[in-house]
Amino acid sequence: MRSTLSTRMWALALPLLAVPVSAWADEPPKLNSGDTAWMLTSTALVLFMTIPGLSLFYGGLVRAKNVLSVLMQCFSITAVITVLWTVYGYSLAFGDGGPMNAFLGGGSRLFLSGITLTALKQTIPESVFAIFQMTFAIITPALIIGAFAERMKFSSMLIFMILWVTVVYVPVCHWVWGNGWLADKGVLDFAGGTVVHINAGIAGLVAALVLGKRKGYPTTHMPPHSLPLTVTGAGMLWVGWFGFNAGSQLAADGTAGMAMAVTQIATAMAAVSWMMMEWMRHGKPSALGIVTGAVAGLVAITPASGFVGPVGALVIGLAAGVICFISATSIKRALGYDDSLDAFGVHGVGGVIGALLTGIFASPALGGNGFSKGLELGTQFMAQVIGAGATIIYCGVVTFILLKLLDALIGLRVDDEKETMGLDISLHDERGYNL
Repeated sequence: MRSTLSTRMWALALPLLAVPVSAWADEPPKLNSGDTAWMLTSTALVLFMTIPGLSLFYGGLVRAKNVLSVLMQCFSITAVITVLWTVYGYSLAFGDGGPMNAFLGGGSRLFLSGITLTALKQTIPESVFAIFQMTFAIITPALIIGAFAERMKFSSMLIFMILWVTVVYVPVCHWVWGNGWLADKGVLDFAGGTVVHINAGIAGLVAALVLGKRKGYPTTHMPPHSLPLTVTGAGMLWVGWFGFNAGSQLAADGTAGMAMAVTQIATAMAAVSWMMMEWMRHGKPSALGIVTGAVAGLVAITPASGFVGPVGALVIGLAAGVICFISATSIKRALGYDDSLDAFGVHGVGGVIGALLTGIFASPALGGNGFSKGLELGTQFMAQVIGAGATIIYCGVVTFILLKLLDALIGLRVDDEKETMGLDISLHDERGYNL
């Protein structure tokens, strides 16, 4: 009798238990205030990386007569790309492109239409996600200016950046983060190794080659005019980068915590390894060397930050410090190109290092979180090679075409008199310092 009663009770209870489980499974995502608060903070941190972080880092590296030109370039890029991203950039990067979605998004989010107070991206407002991604679209072209500092027309720079973000950054961003063809191949890029750093580094190298060397380079000594500004800017970049990497999880969770941890570890390892390389080669460590090494570490850990553990971070930081040091010194000197502030040597090379090593140290056996879509070590590494290679080729070719067209139509470079005078006075009628 007791067994029969128990059976009947379970028969009545099971359908009731199944109702909330089914409802929960079909329930749409809900706003999470903790995730939203973290993403608001991360968005501010990434914007802080460009103004004032990158502005001061680059501004201190140029000569005193050009400091305002660098600050002006960073500030104007921030404003112009914000407008571009609002009008069509976000939509083409993250909208649904329909049959062409493998290559480019669609027009569903033009002018940020459809982004209402209640529209969500996972557990955060889509408005926050859109502006967070806007800060990535801002800093990427700003990184390029380090390669052609002290010699490009301001008007040409603005037009180039608008075109470059439209036809290079936006498509590559969609390929990787907008469910495009590189995402389908399983390419891992947590926070921008390919989308941001390889893209910017290759564009910087092409720009340096097309514009040619600064007047007097390399025979004329052109030291940084204010290393205190550069060190201060590097410190701001280091702090802001936690929003860059940990924020890319779009949640305040364990993955974001590990991304923050490995960012710190890799950056420190790269700073130490660059400093030691310089110390062994030149007999003395320099402030410029250690901060440049730190930035190289930040760059290299960016694509890996959500996928690797502390051991991977140490190896990636070591590789970035050593290889980027060699690239920014020996290789640049041997090849003779004038990458003024080492945009390619740090961001291009560091981005490639990080992208490729992600395909190794994401392995659970090495402390990582696992490979994409069930891929194995060999296939994941090849996916990383394809992602880096496709970005290098596409960015290099399109950037070259854009620069050559602009040079033919309006000219890229200031004349010798203006370059000698300095861009602050000749282009902006201002001085950085009135002593």
